[in-house]
Amino acid sequence: MATIANPVEETLLDFQFPQREAAFFYGLFLRGHSAEELRRDIQVPAAVLAKWDKETVRAPELRPVLEKVVQYRQHVLAIFENLICHDAASQKLQ
Repeated sequence: MATIANPVEETLLDFQFPQREAAFFYGLFLRGHSAEELRRDIQVPAAVLAKWDKETVRAPELRPVLEKVVQYRQHVLAIFENLICHDAASQKLQ
């Protein structure tokens, strides 16, 4: 009998592979999407961070999860930036 994974566990597992999400955004970049727009999509906006900060006052148990989300998005952005820089360096060599 197959077991259905818990959605929360699946989400936490996704946090282990930021390179997958960075590759997704890099694919969009290769298809002509603006790098700056993609950076904005990857980053957690300041307004969202402020809202989350207020939420953690009411529900402090959320803080570790939200911090993990922010760290994850920063990691995705760093990988994405590296892919773009590598792509730009490859273009110059040709």
